[in-house]
Amino acid sequence: MSVLRGFLWLLGFLLIGDALVTLTGLPVSAGVAGMLLLTAWLMLRRTVNADLAAAAQPLIGVLAMLIMPGVVGIFFILDTLAGQWTAILAALVGGTLLSVFTTLWLMRRLMGRERLDHE
Repeated sequence: MSVLRGFLWLLGFLLIGDALVTLTGLPVSAGVAGMLLLTAWLMLRRTVNADLAAAAQPLIGVLAMLIMPGVVGIFFILDTLAGQWTAILAALVGGTLLSVFTTLWLMRRLMGRERLDHE
């Protein structure tokens, strides 16, 4: 039951992100907006809900499959991207580094240094 409640939390933030994007016209996807709201909420609480952690663990194992549809979709628009490879490469490298460092920072902040030092 804990995993179901965790997925409901994730779905709730996705729906709030969708409403925010729809109402404001922000140029980001609903998933990105929802994850930013979830990140802000976790930073304010300074702890991760056990239900949310239980739902997130299985998703980490299938993360590659969650990313795959977007990667496959690129092949259908290669002609459109013909002159944009420098910008795409910069965005991919910059986005990856920002994502890794943000995740590390957030993990250290939420878990605490003591727990990371012992593992």
